[in-house]
Amino acid sequence: MRNRATARFLSLILGLFALAGCVGGGGPELPPAAFVATQEGPSQEYVIGPLDELSIHVWRNPELGATNIQVRPDGRITIPLVTDMPAVGKTPAMLQEDIRLHLSQFIEQPIVSVIVTKFAGTFSQQVRIIGATEKPASIPYRANMTVLDAMIAVGGLSEFAAGNRAKLIRFDPRVGRQREYSLRLSDLLRRGDSDANVMLAPGDVIIIPESVF
Repeated sequence: MRNRATARFLSLILGLFALAGCVGGGGPELPPAAFVATQEGPSQEYVIGPLDELSIHVWRNPELGATNIQVRPDGRITIPLVTDMPAVGKTPAMLQEDIRLHLSQFIEQPIVSVIVTKFAGTFSQQVRIIGATEKPASIPYRANMTVLDAMIAVGGLSEFAAGNRAKLIRFDPRVGRQREYSLRLSDLLRRGDSDANVMLAPGDVIIIPESVF
């Protein structure tokens, strides 16, 4: 009898631990980030994405440049003397070098500059927030962005959000697969817990479930 009672007790304890795991985020937590950055720094170099807007200048040949050039959904752009050049996936420096090489067939030693004036970015450089938020969205990643910044951009949690069961999905290039982390969005947004604010990375996906109650 004693062994049977002990087995039932252990089974109950294990069940409670399993339930606690379901109620929580279910993954490791990222280290907290400061509400106010003590030191700003650049992120990785920007990669041009579909629907970005570019301004292209050719020194001493203004007729060969153009402003408000939107990268087409197929990832290409067209300017005078340059037709259907791939732009998506390149940094501005890479694109201006490609344009320079192409124009060198027509003019001597062209000097080209490419400036991104409106940003959309590739999916790998966006942060996507889905689920129980006021306005789910994909937002361009910027240097030193935190979860707080992302939640402000989408209007915070919805009325029925289970913010402390939110998850962050991040691709880890070191192991070649995605990792899942727990977020405590209710603690951050409704209780002001600064330890619940974490740094984001390009390509992060934040998933916010609804409460079952």
